[in-house]
Amino acid sequence: MTLVLASKSQSRQAMLRHAGVLFTVMPTDIDERALEAGMAWASPQEVVLALARAKALAGESGAELVLGSDSLVSVEGRRFDKPGSRDEAQEHLRFFSGKQMELHSAAALARGGELVWSHGELATLRVRDLSDKFIDHYLDAEWPAVAGCVGVFRIEAMGAHLFERIEGSHFTVLGMPLLAVLGALRDLGELAS
Repeated sequence: MTLVLASKSQSRQAMLRHAGVLFTVMPTDIDERALEAGMAWASPQEVVLALARAKALAGESGAELVLGSDSLVSVEGRRFDKPGSRDEAQEHLRFFSGKQMELHSAAALARGGELVWSHGELATLRVRDLSDKFIDHYLDAEWPAVAGCVGVFRIEAMGAHLFERIEGSHFTVLGMPLLAVLGALRDLGELAS
């Protein structure tokens, strides 16, 4: 089996590679912001599931399985996307300071234009109090690498310094509910069980 990963996320690629899953990368070109805007009424979990499903269904695969995945951060009911600039990243980090962050992550599998599986997970991350000095130091070290990250962090790098406590799967925090994806691939007969 060769899986088609409908994402250019280096973190998702690394998770699959380290788990021994063969895949090819074919990012989709869906308008994520338009889909989100059309779901203003929905919960963050519903939005992230819809995004993952849309990516899986948009992937060209023939008989191959297509994996779509997405993550979304919410803090105090406000949804956050990837920062568009360093100034916006700074604003996000100031807003996150001392608060609980909810990281919603979802994955979906499709074959031949049909959705065959989807799953969402939640991790909660307690952001410690962040001083302006720390935020500047952090962004000096991590920008622009965190420009492509919801929550403005890479947990596998200096992002660990942002948090007091994390509850939930490490893989969900990395950006994809990997254990559930592996289980689905086994259930679909694509991996040995």
